[in-house]
Amino acid sequence: MKSPVHRCRDVEHSRGQPGAGGGTSCLQEEQRIPISKDVITSSSASAMWFIKDACGIVCAIITWLLVFYAEFVVLFVMLLPSKNLIYSIVNGTLFNTLAFLALASHLRAMCTDPGAVPKGNATKEYIESLQLKPGQVVYKCPKCCSIKPDRAHHCSVCKRCIRKMDHHCPWVNNCVGENNQKYFVLFTMYIALISLHALVMVVFHFLYCFEDDWTKCSTFSPPATVILLILLCFEGLLFLIFTSVMFGTQVHSICTDETGIEQLKKEERRWAKKTKWMNMRAVFGHPFSILWFSPFSTPDHGKAETYQYVV
Repeated sequence: MKSPVHRCRDVEHSRGQPGAGGGTSCLQEEQRIPISKDVITSSSASAMWFIKDACGIVCAIITWLLVFYAEFVVLFVMLLPSKNLIYSIVNGTLFNTLAFLALASHLRAMCTDPGAVPKGNATKEYIESLQLKPGQVVYKCPKCCSIKPDRAHHCSVCKRCIRKMDHHCPWVNNCVGENNQKYFVLFTMYIALISLHALVMVVFHFLYCFEDDWTKCSTFSPPATVILLILLCFEGLLFLIFTSVMFGTQVHSICTDETGIEQLKKEERRWAKKTKWMNMRAVFGHPFSILWFSPFSTPDHGKAETYQYVV
């Protein structure tokens, strides 16, 4: 986090502060101003959110295509040709359910406002309406001209300041922040699960085909079957490792209540320390229920919570 000296040009002092016009006034000890969450919540929070970034859109499309490819191989190469009806029904139902939840989580993570701070609200009239006390200052983001609350960072792709921004993920074409972190965690979890499930089914299918005639274990030719299974195996292994690591880092970040950017920048902790369980409930909603695992359930992040502007 920048020191007060470096942020002197980006702060607004309250009226009547001694030396408010001088550059050395930023050297005073920092203070904080509790602000209601409603004040810094974007007016478009309930509206459709979509980032028009070419790289992110391509990555999101690739994500869906890879899931559809896995669906194709699992259904048409392994399950439908199987002679064991119960095996096909159980695994088909499980895989398709997990795949549906993964894509739903991806869609929610991509189209949910991650916690954008209202753009351009750092006007003199608005700052005066905050009724700052003498000696209090608020930090303005010079890039999006918004009053920047504590733990918010500016994203160069979204071109907005995001509350509790963890990182910008091109695979979901969005920032991972306060409002959509749950959906991102669910997305990584469900992708890891379907990757593991696909790998297990590939192993069983190979064993079955080695014992039986290859022409009878798939509707495709043996060479085509082998190529499709190898590609699925490679995809499943790659994404199992990647999403498992992401899932683990996200859960660790939630439990420690420290975002990826805060860890990377080694920012000083200026917020109240809570238990790991309280941090989990703050992201997934409370109390604990099966809704924690549903991408269709919007968690209550604590409407009574107050934020503090960096001052």
